[in-house]
Amino acid sequence: MYDDLDPVLFAIDSSATVFMRQFLCYLSNKSNDIVDIVLFKMSANKGKSKAVENTSPTDTKETNQQSSFSAKEQKDIQENALCWIGFITVSVLSVLTRLYKIHEPSHIVWDETHFGKFGSWYINRKFFFDVHPPLGKMMIGLFGFLSGYQGNFSFEKPGIVYPEDISYVGMRLGCALLGSLVPPLAYLTTWEISRNIAASSIAASLLIFDTGSLSLSQYILLDPPLILFITAATYSYVKFLTYKDNPFCNGWWLWLKMTGFFLGCSFSVKYVGVFVVLLIGLGTIQELWEIWGNLAISLKEFMKHFFSRAICLIAIPIALYLIFFTIHLEILYKSGDGDGFFSSAFQIRLEGNKLHNARMPEDVAYGSVVTIKAHRTGGYYLHSHVHLYPDEVGVRQQQVTCYSHKDQNNEWVVKKHDYQSSIKDKVEFVRNGDFIRLEHIPTTRNLHGHKEPAPMTKQQYQVSAYGINGTGDANDIWRVVIKNGVIGQKVKAVRSVIQLVHMNLGCPLTSHNKKLPKWGWEQQEVTCNPHKTFIKHTYWNIEEVTDQRLPFSNFADFALGFWSIFLESHTVMLQGNAGLKPKEGEDTSQPWQWPINYRGQVFSAGQYRVYLLGNPVIFWFNLAVLCLFCVLYMWHQASKKHGCLDVAHVEEYKDRMMKGAGFLFIGWVMHYLPFWTMGRVLYFHHYFPAFVYSCMITGITVEYGLSLIRLKCSKHFSWNVYHTLLGVLFSGIFYSFYLFHPLSYGMTGPNSRNETSMMAGLRWLDTWDV
Repeated sequence: MYDDLDPVLFAIDSSATVFMRQFLCYLSNKSNDIVDIVLFKMSANKGKSKAVENTSPTDTKETNQQSSFSAKEQKDIQENALCWIGFITVSVLSVLTRLYKIHEPSHIVWDETHFGKFGSWYINRKFFFDVHPPLGKMMIGLFGFLSGYQGNFSFEKPGIVYPEDISYVGMRLGCALLGSLVPPLAYLTTWEISRNIAASSIAASLLIFDTGSLSLSQYILLDPPLILFITAATYSYVKFLTYKDNPFCNGWWLWLKMTGFFLGCSFSVKYVGVFVVLLIGLGTIQELWEIWGNLAISLKEFMKHFFSRAICLIAIPIALYLIFFTIHLEILYKSGDGDGFFSSAFQIRLEGNKLHNARMPEDVAYGSVVTIKAHRTGGYYLHSHVHLYPDEVGVRQQQVTCYSHKDQNNEWVVKKHDYQSSIKDKVEFVRNGDFIRLEHIPTTRNLHGHKEPAPMTKQQYQVSAYGINGTGDANDIWRVVIKNGVIGQKVKAVRSVIQLVHMNLGCPLTSHNKKLPKWGWEQQEVTCNPHKTFIKHTYWNIEEVTDQRLPFSNFADFALGFWSIFLESHTVMLQGNAGLKPKEGEDTSQPWQWPINYRGQVFSAGQYRVYLLGNPVIFWFNLAVLCLFCVLYMWHQASKKHGCLDVAHVEEYKDRMMKGAGFLFIGWVMHYLPFWTMGRVLYFHHYFPAFVYSCMITGITVEYGLSLIRLKCSKHFSWNVYHTLLGVLFSGIFYSFYLFHPLSYGMTGPNSRNETSMMAGLRWLDTWDV
């Protein structure tokens, strides 16, 4: 297998295996020496106490201080040196694996079609709509800009080959570098919890050599910055806790502020970043509870602790989010693809939009030509065209729909219900309570409703366009109702929120998110709703008014302020996020499938295949250790409760490891279980923030178990067992990566069912598309 394996990858894998085995053998020797020193000192205490009796107090004090300082200093130097050697090794391996074959495949991979496009729009300053906060997309745009990309590629759909003059590698490189920082941060987090090199190296190795984490790091996606900021926030908080006994020192303030900074960055990339906010929030509540219960701390001191955390962990993240969103709005000041998702007042700020710096009538008169927009998040324009409803759908009359783009088919002339109003008539304003007709200008048919079932929402009535040259029947008459208005109040463009209530049926004109089939050009359905449902969908507003008889107003005065823009943007984003649907032919998954690596996700199909699938050895090992941790944690707590304690230094070690792993376990739970409650479409990549926590739990739990074996067994036996198990573990991690690396670096040739395939024999589950 892999006769054509790139020698660079083989060299990385082989040298990593040899180096890590030798390095871990060395560090485990040091760990054993430390344990032996502690046990020896405990057994020698009695003998030393007798010797002290024959020594003068002054000599004893000086000798003990000198000896104690020297031993502590040596131990700290050894630990820090080993920690930095391990950190550098992990960092180099992480960068090499993430940057290898970064330019392949040379076509659009999965969601690069979205986030590459968003990067282009940032570079071109064109406004767009997306369900995610802006920070990650702005970073992608910045990577492209710094690498010379001009924002001149459409990123139309996955599989399209990048032209030679398009600098796509720069954006991939930026994301890969962010992703390569995750294993080193996991290493440092595990080190701060365990103070053990083996545990830290295991955690980092699981992340470095996991094919799923590798795949997510190599493409133009939001996952690299998201996972980086989540991991960085966790590390910063764990580091902050190391200053627990020295509050308000410089290091304490630094890491508390860094925690707040990375929390703000986390939910500024994706809203799932809120889960790490909740994790650290729970930890902070526990901290404050312990401080409150400490009677030695005054109320003034407690309030200082409380407000310092409130400022750094609440105010700073919120301020950062507002700053990032302000930058987002300042960059995207030109009209673009996302205009139609937002209200008329929102669009006034966008250069190139018809409403920007527009001068047009503010009032609406009979004979005025208007465009009417659904007044809700994602609301489109009232639209009609010459095509008719098919025979099997209601009455075969002209279709009326909602359409997201602006064209002449959105234009209607407002007429009195009993008179053919025209632009030549004396000005008479449209007011609240008036009965009107709306004539579609391109086809001269009237907006019409009748008691026939709507094409999609059968319990509501069909709306069509009917008549010739503005002449129809009584079912063309609609009553104007201004929301919270008074009878006789003028209808205002942009500002007035109105309902159009059918005179005979008594039902309001209603827009829907449902799309019509291909015969309706996949535009949104419009109905007349006789039920008291979808009330928000019954509101409309006049967006544009064309009438030379009326005085013009400057609509810049009606532009929304920052907070109105902020609130509307988030309403649209949250609604869009809840309504996400899978793309045609796309593999979705359920949360129960993620920890067991049940099904992957196709990133690239065709001749060069990339498949997002976790390294099965690592995933299943993590799951087994996760279960083992739960058993060990419960056993540890039960032992403490029943007084079954070890010697002091061993008990302190067990408490520290179990408490740290318990914190990480809560992190895993909070980044995984919420997905069980979500109604939106889910994908395998949603699990990977939780996967980072499971890797750190595995590192700590494995070291905890091996250390207990060393302490309970004879030195020679425990020595052999410890090194054998570590050797088997790291060999398994490295070899499994060697087997499954084509999942990330690209599979060519036949699939795994063919004996000549590079993945032959590796389709361990039938659900894997390899």
